Amino acid sequence: DAGRYIDLLEIDAASNTGVDNVRELIENAQYMPSRGKYKVYLIDEVHMLSKPAFNALLKTLEEPPEHVKFLFATTDPEKLLVTVLSRCLQFNLKRLDEAQIRGQVGKILGAEGIEADDAAVRQLAHAADGSLRDALSLLDQAIAYTGGKLDCAAVATMLGTVDRNRVQALLAALADGDGARLLDEAAQLAEFSPDWGSVLDAVSEALHRIQVKQLVPSVEVASDAIDVEALASQLRPELVQLWYQMALNGRRDLGHAPSPRSGFEMSLLRMLAFRPETAGMQASTPNPVAASSSSPQERSAAAERARAVMADSMPVAAK
Repeated sequence: DAGRYIDLLEIDAASNTGVDNVRELIENAQYMPSRGKYKVYLIDEVHMLSKPAFNALLKTLEEPPEHVKFLFATTDPEKLLVTVLSRCLQFNLKRLDEAQIRGQVGKILGAEGIEADDAAVRQLAHAADGSLRDALSLLDQAIAYTGGKLDCAAVATMLGTVDRNRVQALLAALADGDGARLLDEAAQLAEFSPDWGSVLDAVSEALHRIQVKQLVPSVEVASDAIDVEALASQLRPELVQLWYQMALNGRRDLGHAPSPRSGFEMSLLRMLAFRPETAGMQASTPNPVAASSSSPQERSAAAERARAVMADSMPVAAK
């Protein structure tokens, strides 16, 4: 733990990539350990070694001395030579989930006596992307940035993430079918020069939570300034699925759009255009006068037929 164990030798392959460094390692490997049962070589970022260095190490890997153990650490195992991988026992370390990172960050904040919003901690855990080390780095930055009091808005500004209230406003405008309000919200977002791809990611996350609340209501879903309950009751589940796919496809196609903002707005307008229930009612009632003269039963039957037609055509249209 103190880093003073003489028989554990750590080598940074990113800084020692050449064959000469490996030859020095091989020469020292023949000597017996000083204190322990084994002499352990820990090579970090081993994929950074050059091909000649790997070839020089290969003979030692094929017939290692009994007192030597090699530990290779890498984030890109696919970059290792097949001849090296075939002589290794591989362990794939799991990424931490957000709940584990939130728990550790919350424990640290409690020990340090620092106030923090749950939403701010959740944002840090999400931005860490499975790495506790990154979470701790972000936590240090957030403490310095906010002056020791972590609130959701300040952390969102530091991370460059979109305010969840903006996502709520976008989804509310979509749910109401209000195109003018929808574009107005996009214009207000543009004043902050956001990463439009990240905004679509936030929309996708919100839609995922809404769908979970609709289909598996027993599962607890975090709100994060999103009115999940109201939107889940207002939107049809199949529409949420359709919008989710549109958000993903829009995220993918941003690079092909004339500009990121226009690509983002087009994704929202596509969601606005695909409103099966409304479209179905319009298709079933092309003439308001004729529709009003029909009986309620006939109108209801026509609406059901229109919904069925839309349901059949939705996958093709979404494609």
